[in-house]
Amino acid sequence: MKKWLIGILASTSFALGGCSMLEGANDALTYVNEATDYVQEAKTFAEEAPELAQQAIADSKAAAEFETKLEDMKGEIESFNELNAPELAADLHNQVLEQNEKALDGINTYLENIEGGKLDPAALENTELFQSIQDISSIVKQIEDLGL
Repeated sequence: MKKWLIGILASTSFALGGCSMLEGANDALTYVNEATDYVQEAKTFAEEAPELAQQAIADSKAAAEFETKLEDMKGEIESFNELNAPELAADLHNQVLEQNEKALDGINTYLENIEGGKLDPAALENTELFQSIQDISSIVKQIEDLGL
């Protein structure tokens, strides 16, 4: 009876350990998928936003569209910041978080200009926002290359 009980406990322990490993792999895969989706959103934003920002200086419709894009990107950044990175990608994830902070600062600057009623052309010279987005893309590429 004792051997039978020990066998059941050992089997259960092994099965639970296997589930934990499988869960870890699932979490890593989910993270990589979320990061990849985030980069696609960021790339689209970085491609469309500069031209729209220029148009927004003189066109109120373009300004409203630019404001919407800024708000959407801000939401994407905040959502990504809430992700839990797998241990293997923790350092790279922290690098993305740093770039996200720079991007959020740039977005907030643009939003303040728009809400103030005038988008200052000098504010458009601040390319740190778009540089941060490019840096994010390269960091997430490194995460993908980890083979998670």
